[in-house]
Amino acid sequence: MKVREEHETVVTDAETLLTILRQVGLHVWFRYEKYREEFCAEDVVIAIDETPVGTFVELEGGERAIHRTAEAMGRHPSDYITDSYRVLFLQHRDALGLAGSDMVFAARADG
Repeated sequence: MKVREEHETVVTDAETLLTILRQVGLHVWFRYEKYREEFCAEDVVIAIDETPVGTFVELEGGERAIHRTAEAMGRHPSDYITDSYRVLFLQHRDALGLAGSDMVFAARADG
């Protein structure tokens, strides 16, 4: 369980946004891909993320609702993974002795 504030917005021109971020001194240091499907159950969003290192279920909502939903799914707090996708990627990469700095699907690994 992680509690953090998130801000989201629609971006219609990704190249312009990248240019702006570079102009303020930021740079891309990790890139990852995922396929996501989202479902709603009462006051919880259930996201299923297929990533190059596995498939994960993310529950977003209030703490009580998350615990209730996880329990209904047969999961308990000891099952929760709070690591970021970057940490999960690095653990997977290192455990298998792989190279690479980005978590992308094989078809895109060279691009």
